[in-house]
Amino acid sequence: MKTSALKWIVALGSALCLWFAFHADAAETPKAGAKAPPVEGKNQDGKAWSLSKALKHHVVLLYFYPKDDTPGCTKEACGLRDRMGDLKKDGVEVVGVSVDSAESHKAFIAKHHLNFDLLADTEGKITDAFGAKMPDKNLSRRVSFLIRKDGTIAHVTDNRDASIHLVEVNRGIPVVGHVGD
Repeated sequence: MKTSALKWIVALGSALCLWFAFHADAAETPKAGAKAPPVEGKNQDGKAWSLSKALKHHVVLLYFYPKDDTPGCTKEACGLRDRMGDLKKDGVEVVGVSVDSAESHKAFIAKHHLNFDLLADTEGKITDAFGAKMPDKNLSRRVSFLIRKDGTIAHVTDNRDASIHLVEVNRGIPVVGHVGD
């Protein structure tokens, strides 16, 4: 009896250790008012991109999405593409992030004539830093961060529905104000 109880306790302890090890590095999603994590990565062309460098020139809309060329992600990307003129007038640089490869991003950009960079976060480091990973999947979830030039997050849009997500992102733009203000 003592042996089986001891085995059960050891098994439970091992399971808890594995669970904590698996979830320990999962960051919480930052809220509006928090400092954005200092991230960097490479775009679809292998060119280095850094949030801190981008913020020297623009407000940044960093948007995470699950997968290139899927219905919801395409709708969201094309919606941002179509609004790019207004976003640029507002001093906003749009950057998409998913765990897809640079090659996948290139094809997605070419097929849909996207006019902004996509970061190839194949190791999930940027996704993890922003707490944007789907639970139990190696995919980014649909969440966007509008980041002021001082590095603080002005607005967070966290909605799975691409149509609603776009509307909420658009509502967040006035919160930041124009880059020159």
